[in-house]
Amino acid sequence: MTDIATAPQPARRRRRMAREPHAQPAEPQAADTATAAPVRLESKASLVRRLLQRPEGATLEQLVAATDWLPHTARAALTGIKKKGAAVTSDKVEGQDRVYRIAV
Repeated sequence: MTDIATAPQPARRRRRMAREPHAQPAEPQAADTATAAPVRLESKASLVRRLLQRPEGATLEQLVAATDWLPHTARAALTGIKKKGAAVTSDKVEGQDRVYRIAV
């Protein structure tokens, strides 16, 4: 009769995790941090603000083209800028599109 404690056990499978941990990036060298400036991309919201601060302002079509947003999203961004306290004005000249500006 064989003893259960001494009988060979089947090899256990490695337990899989839902998400494997990522390897930690290596620490940058001191020389790399002194010469490399951090690159910061302009956000779309700051792009909209910059377009509205121009003397000629911006039309809805220009905002849509610059941000790759749909028109209703660009209008919502205008509302968000208004809610943050900026005075956004809109002018409509006959035969032209509505022009939005941030009043200075």
